[in-house]
Amino acid sequence: MSSGTNHQVLLNSHPVGFPSDTDFRLVETPVPTPAEGELLIRTIYLSLDPYMRGRMNQGASYAKGVNLGEVMTAQTVGQVVSSKHNQFSEGDFVLSGNGWQDYAVSDGQGVRKLDPTVAPISTAVGVLGMPGMTAYVGLLDVGELKAGDNVVVSAASGAVGAVVGQIAGIKGCRVVGIAGAQKKCDYVTNELGFADCVSHRSETFPDDLKAACPDGIDLYFENVGGKVFDAVLPLLNDFARVPICGRIANYNMTGLPEGPNEVPRVMGLTLVRRLMFRGFIVFDHVARQGDFLRDVGGWIRAGELQYREDVVEGIDKAVGAFQGLLRGENFGKLLVRVSDDPTNRA
Repeated sequence: MSSGTNHQVLLNSHPVGFPSDTDFRLVETPVPTPAEGELLIRTIYLSLDPYMRGRMNQGASYAKGVNLGEVMTAQTVGQVVSSKHNQFSEGDFVLSGNGWQDYAVSDGQGVRKLDPTVAPISTAVGVLGMPGMTAYVGLLDVGELKAGDNVVVSAASGAVGAVVGQIAGIKGCRVVGIAGAQKKCDYVTNELGFADCVSHRSETFPDDLKAACPDGIDLYFENVGGKVFDAVLPLLNDFARVPICGRIANYNMTGLPEGPNEVPRVMGLTLVRRLMFRGFIVFDHVARQGDFLRDVGGWIRAGELQYREDVVEGIDKAVGAFQGLLRGENFGKLLVRVSDDPTNRA
């Protein structure tokens, strides 16, 4: 058995509504030892993403949930510290699924080597990882983006939304973002090149959005749901497309919202305006990974696409950081730096 301590965050109970501190448990276990055909990976970066809230629930979904007492699921960037696997060597940097813990043993399935000379290793769980690819396929394939489209994206400063808006701009579209804090709106207009951005916290949000979209909306990239979708719906043009990536405003609901039944209105507008709503999951589009890495990597190197990371220090801060993510407190792709990044000497 390897020496040292492995800190793990386990799911302690299924959250009811907003996840509480007691829904998780931080434990210490021995660092495991790899058997023949296995490798031991030290986590450097832990990715925190909204989809994790759904993995905490009971019941069937598009992916297996986390059982009580199991390590919380997550993509991670790490370094091989010991290997008995013929395809990996000590010192390799890798993308894997360690979850919320310091160390994990893997048989190599689903593990991919990373080259720190090509891009910072943290980007493998951000702009050049699942969030970036979600933006790429959701906008181009699911949303069927067309040059000249009037595009609106919610959670516009987030890991997915920021990439969506910039790709749409590169492709010749006018882009309006929706965000919370004013500093996020300023960021997407001043640094990412969006034409405008409105705050959903404004008391005049629906009117603000309408003013920002004088020609209506041809494509709305849905990350939020709730009152944001309510403001977008009447602005959708004929034949508008709505790729549904997430609905973070609804993730902690314990029942149906109060108020009138809006389904007839939504269905009516869908019919008369010939709208397209389509949910998608990024791993249904793995065949596009090569195109994604080529295009987005090229845009980053050319200075056409920017990204921002929000890094929290320490595995013990993971729960609080995830709670903040659900409240919209992060600014950019949210990461937990679990251990030292030897590639980052800044």
